Amino acid sequence: MTDGIAAVERLATLVPLGGFALALVFGAVAQRSGFCTMGAISDLILIGDAHRLRTWVLAMAVAIAGTQALCMTGAVDLGRSMYVGPRLLWLSHLLGGGCFGVGMTLASGCGARNLIRLGGGNLKSAVVLLVMAVCGYMTLKGLLAIPRTAWLDRWVLVLPSSQDVPSLIGEASRPWLVGVASGGLALWCLADCGFRRAPSSILASSLIGLLVVGGWAVTGALGFVPEHPETLEEVFVGTNGHRPESFTYVAPLAYGLELLMLWTDASLRATFGIATMAGTVVGALGAALLTRRFRWEAFSSPSDLGRHLLGASLMGFGGVTAMGCTVGQGISGMSALSVGSMLTVVGIVGGCVVTLRVLEARA
Repeated sequence: MTDGIAAVERLATLVPLGGFALALVFGAVAQRSGFCTMGAISDLILIGDAHRLRTWVLAMAVAIAGTQALCMTGAVDLGRSMYVGPRLLWLSHLLGGGCFGVGMTLASGCGARNLIRLGGGNLKSAVVLLVMAVCGYMTLKGLLAIPRTAWLDRWVLVLPSSQDVPSLIGEASRPWLVGVASGGLALWCLADCGFRRAPSSILASSLIGLLVVGGWAVTGALGFVPEHPETLEEVFVGTNGHRPESFTYVAPLAYGLELLMLWTDASLRATFGIATMAGTVVGALGAALLTRRFRWEAFSSPSDLGRHLLGASLMGFGGVTAMGCTVGQGISGMSALSVGSMLTVVGIVGGCVVTLRVLEARA
């Protein structure tokens, strides 16, 4: 039993290290390529340019293909992830996603983008991330958890199966659904000649999608213990939720803040999500320094500060309520073909578009 416990402890270290290594690449690639969902939507709405939107969508397509391949080969059990349970919290996904979309527009980017900007020297992002972490923790376990659980999560549809589309239609449909979803999204991206002539964008998108697949492999395959030596039960080691997961950036901020505040609590330790958050900043910092893009930046006015504080608060609440962000639901959750993730994406995009239009009208 002692050897078994030692092996589990090693996995509890290896899984976060794997997340940190993947996030180093993510941070560097996203910093170098300008990967940003809010920027992608604003480019389309304000100037009619869909180039960065295609970058996000192609990453989604690659993640779907790779993640579903892991699922179909039995390497990762997506049914154990938080994205595909039978309880569809439809209002939480839509409203939480909408709050997150409004918030990321006011705060100049989502959680992932602010981590990348922090690595590039943006001090505004440090404030945004801190407020996101506080509001996210309040929504997980504090005051804001009351309206989330008592008012929003009560609106639930209990489905006859898992909420991923292949399970709802029939497991035999999974291969062709994956082909249609990933292939259709990729074809839409590559149908644009301007995008095809940008190999750097295609490479960055593909790498980000593959990194999400790598996250599933690290937590769902490497971190899976079929029989824990103490409980004799299956367990996923090295994640906060004890489930397979991939990149996401709201709840890990909250758990990271908890770890820093309660560092001497032996029951708390760095997890995959916390490690990916740290790795993203370090990767972005390295890329910014190597390309000489590192620049200190601060708030320009009190109104600029206020707008970012409001946006960060909405992202903390909305990201936890919707169980993910533009990366957590928009790529990781979508790679599981989750209906809840699709609703969250609709909410995020809708909230962002409405806010952009309001800001444009006021300007």
